[in-house]
Amino acid sequence: MNDWINALILGIIEGLTEFIPVSSTGHLLLAKTFMGLPDAFWDTFAVLIQFGAILAVVALYFGRLWKVLIGLPNDPGARWFAFSVILAFVPSAVIGFALHDFIKQVLFESPKVICISLIVGGVVLLGIDRWAPSATQHDAMKLNWKTAILVGVAQTFAMIPGVSRSGATIVGAMLMRVEKRAAAEFSFFLAIPTMAGATALDAWKSRNEIDMSHAGIIAFGFVVSFVVGYIVVRQMLDFVTRHGFAPFAWWRIAVGVAGLAGLMALGH
Repeated sequence: MNDWINALILGIIEGLTEFIPVSSTGHLLLAKTFMGLPDAFWDTFAVLIQFGAILAVVALYFGRLWKVLIGLPNDPGARWFAFSVILAFVPSAVIGFALHDFIKQVLFESPKVICISLIVGGVVLLGIDRWAPSATQHDAMKLNWKTAILVGVAQTFAMIPGVSRSGATIVGAMLMRVEKRAAAEFSFFLAIPTMAGATALDAWKSRNEIDMSHAGIIAFGFVVSFVVGYIVVRQMLDFVTRHGFAPFAWWRIAVGVAGLAGLMALGH
């Protein structure tokens, strides 16, 4: 298959799945496996194009984020929001840096682990959607420090491909009595430093695997993930408000089961 078509497909998958709780990394790695893209470049490509999705969030929330930025010197609310995002970011930053090579070389190379994680995560998401504690926190920009830390710890489980960064953070937030729309929105905000850090670290670690001949394909995937991600983020909150997280949970389970069946058919 032509590399540009591969980049288009993976860019669409990234944009569609990054901000919904279905695991973009799991979907990308399964797609890579079934598309026959075994070399390390495509693993790196899957991480680098996440930066396009990051910019989609920044573009959509630019007004609110800019207001926070300029308010940091004299607005306690802006400082608290920034502090809560930093608190939630620290656990995954520490663990991701320490275990980067293990994650890339072991967990990323196990499609079976991804499929099982998708199924288990789907069951967890069904449970939290139905039996979450009643919400007492309704503003993603005013979460207390205990909630921010727990969401950050929950995000570390997303180091396992198939778990879902957004899914882990949303579940963690809802367990801390954050209303589901606010939980999803905080997950968007937390994605900015988390994905920026992961992209920068992976770009540096994989610098020897990338040359200028790859620049066009990476840029193309970046743009595709940005456009699709922007559309998804705009629709996500309203969808969650109306339908909850059950549709995403069933999607995870279906993809996980189909993936296991496909792996068995291929003899993996």
